[in-house]
Amino acid sequence: MAEGRLAPAAMALPATILFAGLVLTPLALTLILSFHVYDHATGVQDAWTVGQYLTVLTDPYYYEIFLRTFRLSALTTLICIVVGAPEAYVLSRMRSPWRSIFLLVVLAPLLVSVVVRAFGWSMLLGPTGLVNEATQALGLGRVRLLYTETAVVVALVHIMLPFMVIPVWTSLQKLDPAAEQAALSLGASHATVLRRVVLPQILPGLLSGSLIVFGLAASSFAIPGLLGGRRLKMVATVVYDEYLNSLNWPLGAAIAVILLVANLAIMLGYNRIVEGRYRKTLG
Repeated sequence: MAEGRLAPAAMALPATILFAGLVLTPLALTLILSFHVYDHATGVQDAWTVGQYLTVLTDPYYYEIFLRTFRLSALTTLICIVVGAPEAYVLSRMRSPWRSIFLLVVLAPLLVSVVVRAFGWSMLLGPTGLVNEATQALGLGRVRLLYTETAVVVALVHIMLPFMVIPVWTSLQKLDPAAEQAALSLGASHATVLRRVVLPQILPGLLSGSLIVFGLAASSFAIPGLLGGRRLKMVATVVYDEYLNSLNWPLGAAIAVILLVANLAIMLGYNRIVEGRYRKTLG
């Protein structure tokens, strides 16, 4: 009996060790590093302090960066929901081979490097890019898009949209089209069917997709770094600057830990709210 109970744990042991080595160990080392003393003349010291956290939590400069990061991440998530949910609904109603073709179109951005996509958007949104050429042809003049929050959000939506479409589309696979037809035959309007039949089914997909999109957007580095420029700072770019430019590794580690904790707090709170409403809807 004891051997039977230990068999699942023994089978999961290699994956657990791999997870601990690749994920938990770097996080633990980052946490330890964030409490080290840093001296500009001699570097990281073998002494302990909470000064790095006090610096971040008491400086309005970092408050502004964190608020900008979470605001742009929330906006990216909202746009992905507005665009991705209808896209997933249309995709779920397609028949073969069109479903496979359009699913490949949705997944195609994931096949290209984030850096390549960022450079592509910089070419499109730059002063001599296609967008500005179009605005000039329409008589609107040049529009400053590159190195703005708009450029960052547009590129993040382009990158994160598949992570919203796929979970919602997967949730819709469990919905029987006959349920919609039955509701319509009983006199319900299309809006009522979407609200009372379809929406409760896709809420789990919306929840998982929005959590993925928000978490990835809040920790994104390549897009803010290449399309936001040096002035439009986000948390990931600040961590990069502290590690490689200022060489203040403890401060960079502290900012990364605070980002992780804040990200988890926001995502867990959002998860609880959405799950609560989902249970009320089912009840």
